[in-house]
Amino acid sequence: MSGLSTEQQRTRTFERRNPVTGEVATTVHAATVADANAACDAAQAAFPVWSGLGPNARRAVLMKAAAELEARAPQFVAAMMGEIGATQGWAGFNLALAAGIVREAAAMTTQITGEVIPSDKPGCIAMAMREPVGVMLGIAPWNAPIILGVRAIAMPLACGNTAVLKASEQCPRTHALIVEAFQAAGLPDGAVQIVTNAPEDAAEIVGALVDHPAVRRINFTGSTHVGKIIAKRAAEQLKPVLLELGGKAPLIVLDDADLDEAVKAAAFGAFMNSGQICMSTERIIVVEAVADAFAAKFRDKVAAMPCGDPRDGKTPLGAVVDQKTVDTVTALIDDALAQGAETLVGGDATGVLMPAHVIDKVTPDMKLFRDESFGPVVGIIRARDEAHAIELANDTAYGLSSAVFTRDTARGLRVARQIQSGICHINGPTVHDEAQMPFGGTKASGYGRFGGKAGIDSFTELRWITIETQPGHYPI
Repeated sequence: MSGLSTEQQRTRTFERRNPVTGEVATTVHAATVADANAACDAAQAAFPVWSGLGPNARRAVLMKAAAELEARAPQFVAAMMGEIGATQGWAGFNLALAAGIVREAAAMTTQITGEVIPSDKPGCIAMAMREPVGVMLGIAPWNAPIILGVRAIAMPLACGNTAVLKASEQCPRTHALIVEAFQAAGLPDGAVQIVTNAPEDAAEIVGALVDHPAVRRINFTGSTHVGKIIAKRAAEQLKPVLLELGGKAPLIVLDDADLDEAVKAAAFGAFMNSGQICMSTERIIVVEAVADAFAAKFRDKVAAMPCGDPRDGKTPLGAVVDQKTVDTVTALIDDALAQGAETLVGGDATGVLMPAHVIDKVTPDMKLFRDESFGPVVGIIRARDEAHAIELANDTAYGLSSAVFTRDTARGLRVARQIQSGICHINGPTVHDEAQMPFGGTKASGYGRFGGKAGIDSFTELRWITIETQPGHYPI
């Protein structure tokens, strides 16, 4: 950008093209570093006003923001379908959950509490108080853009902070609609800002936002690779970061599982949004005693789940976000097949329309076992017994979501407590999100928690304040 005049930088735009048709879906402003700094400055200027409001005043604004989001349903659906090739159903689900996230955040405004702690000092009233921090930077991805864009700013705002949303380059209009809804709800001028940048400027813009002195905390949802870069840069300035990163979610099927239920959950978890969800089921670990029976049932289920143009809305699987995803998934499959794995369900992609793939007899030596696919493929891994299944589930750098299927709920709980992940569902799919739940991972899947009361800690400062009620007695 340095070779452009000030006027050229101010009017510079970039295009996001529909991954299915190649047509221009959105043309938006390509922010400069000056724009990024201005957004942070505006949020900082609005902080005293917004943080000074009482909890019920903030709640009222957030409740209105939820309604403003819902009022923009047609625009959101059109933006998601155009920018990322989403199905109408996935866009509608995004909007519904996002509105719920805002209402849950609104409910939390009166739950940001403290406590009085007994003091050893006579006459001293000691309090622990949670207070707003300042400007929060939220960096959201494209795959569940309304949910994750809203999640990046809703609880920070509920806690009395102001927010800057760094939009994804792949869905800038979708993310801009979120900020428009919040602004229309009556937030003070500047309290919520958006920055849209061209893909080639991402590193420079994100660096400027992280470095801005007004930004006190950052939350990022995205790849582990980028999360590490952001965490390192923030650490240089001692800025806390909440990271929700990649996953390689295991779904364990034990020998006493209800196979029909396991099949339904695995198909949903692996192929909802064509596998482009951080919680997607990427590894199905089946105890050998029931592996053949499960594989047969799962093959039949997935074979009946065709892929088609998301604009037609006639198939459960639509488009993936780009050709790179197709290439990545294909490479993982080819590597597995070359090492002895078998295709149960598959087919060639047509552009970004990639059918569901089920690869059986995957082993830990294969890339499909270890590398996040973020696409429409799942591997079946055969385990000797329960202990081996747990060992395989934990044999990963990631630790976001997981699941275990068994008819014995006590056994399920015992297994769940041995799986190294932030989330585990017994007899349910790995893809499960609710606004009030503590959401986040372990290991390379990140740290910190979004959601409900757990999110308050990430977006407030805990302070110790005392009041002396008696004359002081000091040794000097």
